[in-house]
Amino acid sequence: MRRTGVVPLLGAVLVTAACSAPRTTTPSPIAEPMPLTTTSATPATTTTPTPTPPPTPPCAVTTGACVSLAQRLAWLLRDGKVVRGPVPAGFGPPDQATPAGSFHVAWKDREHRSSQYGTDMPNSVFFAAGGIAFHAGPLDAPSHGCVHLTDADSAAFFDGLNVGDAVQVL
Repeated sequence: MRRTGVVPLLGAVLVTAACSAPRTTTPSPIAEPMPLTTTSATPATTTTPTPTPPPTPPCAVTTGACVSLAQRLAWLLRDGKVVRGPVPAGFGPPDQATPAGSFHVAWKDREHRSSQYGTDMPNSVFFAAGGIAFHAGPLDAPSHGCVHLTDADSAAFFDGLNVGDAVQVL
């Protein structure tokens, strides 16, 4: 009789001990999932800098070209949208300054040569009196009043501007 009394008691103790054991054992395949932790390549305190948007054209022109003498930049616009720019631009020195004002494209010549200075002016788009034009030229050397653009930018302005389009130089 003692055996029957001990067995139930041991069984109860064993069951109780198994149920109240701390959860420090290796989880079984059917155990509750562990909380997910995330890692990142950059610390949480690091932020990606927001790129600075390019300067907007300061002109009222909606179709044509805008030039900022102060910023040394030019824009090509069509129907109120910038289609090229801002692009770097070079200008004339104070004694041969690029004229400021509102103009219109008068004529164009893809392979123009200056009769006054004997220099090539590729992709010329003439817009002001005295032969003032957008054309390919060195950005680091002064012009004789023209707006110098890189080769690629002058080709884009030549193709994008039509006779009669507005040009504003500020």
